[in-house]
Amino acid sequence: MPWYETVNINEYDSPALLLYPSRIKENIVKIVERVDVRLLRPHVKTNKMAEVSALMMEAGIKKFKAATIAEAEMLAMIKAPDVLLAYQPTIPKIKRLIRLIQKYPDTQFSCLVDHANTAAAISDLYTSANLTAEIFIDLNLGMNRTGIRPENAISLFKKIHSLPALHILGMHAYDGHIKDRDINIRTEVCLKAFEPVSKLKLALEEIVGHATLLIAGGSPTCFIHAEAGDRECSPGTFVFWDKGYSENLPEQPFDWAALIASRIISIPAPDMICVDLGYKSVASENPQPRVYFLNAPEAIPTAQSEEHLVLKVPDSAKFNPGDILYGVPWHICPTVALYDKALIVENNTIVGSWEVIARKREISI
Repeated sequence: MPWYETVNINEYDSPALLLYPSRIKENIVKIVERVDVRLLRPHVKTNKMAEVSALMMEAGIKKFKAATIAEAEMLAMIKAPDVLLAYQPTIPKIKRLIRLIQKYPDTQFSCLVDHANTAAAISDLYTSANLTAEIFIDLNLGMNRTGIRPENAISLFKKIHSLPALHILGMHAYDGHIKDRDINIRTEVCLKAFEPVSKLKLALEEIVGHATLLIAGGSPTCFIHAEAGDRECSPGTFVFWDKGYSENLPEQPFDWAALIASRIISIPAPDMICVDLGYKSVASENPQPRVYFLNAPEAIPTAQSEEHLVLKVPDSAKFNPGDILYGVPWHICPTVALYDKALIVENNTIVGSWEVIARKREISI
């Protein structure tokens, strides 16, 4: 029996998110073998589950990134020591972050800042709460999504340093735009993008009067930054892996550990089958194919709607309504967010489930 098949899947409705803990653990081992755990700060936006994050903590990983207050709270619930909210918070989120700090005093929380007005708002609200905000300056190295350009950063550093209730921990630079398939080209582009950062780090340390941290990159550049050795790395997808990264990052050693189980619900033509894997069940922001079926690799998506995915196959007579297809999503991170729970598979048997607790925008804060 292939590793991905489950003997009792017919007891569960589909589509279903399946997780394979043994493979998750293997992926965690692979990354801690390559990257010093003291320099690892995985992003939990991929997994959104306390149990998966706890497996990383068991491997010695103590620092994390989170995209939302709920993800940050999920980490605090399992007593993660250090959590960065990888987000410049607006005033409502600043207030929620303060409540999070007050509820979970054993976790150090920090956040990003790239604008003086936001820094001033954080300073005012934290002062009122008698707290000190731990912050990282968010740099824009070319992704043009968030952050301040390095050439404008010194002025921002000085403005922020003059504010009460703020403690600058360092800089954050996400380079998600650097994803060339060729690792040599990717390395060259990454190193060039970070050329101004080392000088900027020294300048920041002169202003604040203490050593600072640099948090850099995501999955595509994780090992490049790890080789530099002077910065924390923030991959996220490695715990589950997906079809997109397996195609575009061929040098990375991770294996698929999360699948979508779907069922054939109709056979509309001699060369077509239809499964119950619509937009609601797999990330749909990328063009087709959005999923690769391990037990039907020849199936080619031709149409998708909210509840349906139509596939062209050489011979639909080989399939029957109710047959299970096991799919690897092209993009696992937003796929996970579509499910309330994940079914846990050990030795080809579903043995329980884990709540995707941080898919919620709020847990208790």
